[in-house]
Amino acid sequence: MALFFATVTRRRAALLSWLSGLTLYALLLPWVGEFVGASAWIALAVVQSLYSLAFGLGLKVLLGWAAGRRGGLLVTVPAWFVAVEWVRSHWPFGGFGWGRLAWGQVGGPLAGLIRLGGPAVVTWAVVFIGLAVGWALRPARDGARGHVRPRLVSAGAAVVLSLAAVGYHAAVVRPAADYGGDANHLRVAAVQGNVPRLGLDFNSQRRAVLDNHVRETGALGRQVAAGTAPPPDVVLWPENASDISPFSNSDARAEIEWAVRAVDAPIVLGTVTSDPVPGEPGASADHNVMVAWVPQGDHPAPGERHEKRFLQPFGEYMPLRGLLRHVSSYVDRAGSFVPGTGNGVIHVPTREGRPVALGVATCYEVAFDAAFRDAVRSGAQVLVSPTNNATFGFTDMTYQQLAMSRMRAIEYDRAVVVPATSGVSALVRPDGSVESRSQIFTPAVLQGEVGLRDTRTISARVGPGVEAALATLGGVAVAIAALYTLARRRNGPRKETAGTRSTRRQEGRSHGKN
Repeated sequence: MALFFATVTRRRAALLSWLSGLTLYALLLPWVGEFVGASAWIALAVVQSLYSLAFGLGLKVLLGWAAGRRGGLLVTVPAWFVAVEWVRSHWPFGGFGWGRLAWGQVGGPLAGLIRLGGPAVVTWAVVFIGLAVGWALRPARDGARGHVRPRLVSAGAAVVLSLAAVGYHAAVVRPAADYGGDANHLRVAAVQGNVPRLGLDFNSQRRAVLDNHVRETGALGRQVAAGTAPPPDVVLWPENASDISPFSNSDARAEIEWAVRAVDAPIVLGTVTSDPVPGEPGASADHNVMVAWVPQGDHPAPGERHEKRFLQPFGEYMPLRGLLRHVSSYVDRAGSFVPGTGNGVIHVPTREGRPVALGVATCYEVAFDAAFRDAVRSGAQVLVSPTNNATFGFTDMTYQQLAMSRMRAIEYDRAVVVPATSGVSALVRPDGSVESRSQIFTPAVLQGEVGLRDTRTISARVGPGVEAALATLGGVAVAIAALYTLARRRNGPRKETAGTRSTRRQEGRSHGKN
């Protein structure tokens, strides 16, 4: 794109960047309209494409300012891409992290760079390499014979960064898949109970969904009792596994207590709560919650919980509800959840009596850097991404989300367990590889042993600072380039004809004689 933009007008560059973004998001996000219609999908794709438009405009400004300075552009163009991604991932309504360039590198040689500063580093590297390779090849395609040195420098930079990334992945990331060196391990079971049918009426099926998860957990308990399955240390249910709150419904609570006794292990399950608001008598707030239900003799009881902090706008809550009610009848089907607080860590006891710290990022939260980062900084030893994707049918949404979970595993050097209501559930190793996964819309129980880790990667320690530095560099570069362009326009073009140059040379010789 950068190479092509250098040859077109600003208006055409804006149009092409917008069209490229619109194409990307139209192909990436059709699951948004799976059950609510194409209007939501198209609207989101159009809004997201505006960020591509912004990138294209900034890119054109950079190219005009730094024409001929490839070294500077190799650094600032990727940084500008990071800056635009940062804004898109934070604004408006908390941002939308789907479609970040880093997610597409899962399973590739550049994925390991995420440990050095988060998705922003991967994004920067992808753009850098693409730009360098393009510049190295373009003169050859055009038949140009000069400028060999800049082409060699561009090619060399791409090769060096690529080899460094491959070497880092092979030496550091790939060995992380082996749990043999971990002092402690955790036996997990991820339960996928499935849903009776597809569609937005998921909530009307909530008792059946709870029953399904209880049934699968009971079957696991019978296998453990028969000696055909090892006893789990913790059982993980997905988001919305019990949309009937066990805190207010005795039947739901009884079912969950029975399931805990059946496996004799804590169950971390998704439910919804309506909690009193401190300082506001009579007021309540709805939360999307993951809560640990732990064994306590004949009466298992709730333990620690995680309240979802990063909520999905237009789904879990409705921005501008009063205004949008006049646009769509689906507005009032959105939830009224409020974001929770906390660090994302749930401590659960194990059979040996030692507590284990689970870092939880519920569904949509996995796209947000702060979700798992805060948990790891607060001591999370294994990561869990419970999700409910039943409302998105057989679309690619669940696989896109799994790709993010795999990248988070690499980023934080942690195993990630993904329990889903209807799939895809998965056990992910710290190198991003998938140890096992379920089929979509089928009941399943995934069992495995994961290592417990306390290490902190560079991304966990300084990731936000790295992203801020790159984004600031990109933003400042575009701002300076824009000011330079405006100043040049204000002063007017400075063109010198051959006659003018000849006159100046003659004047110089005359002054020299004098």
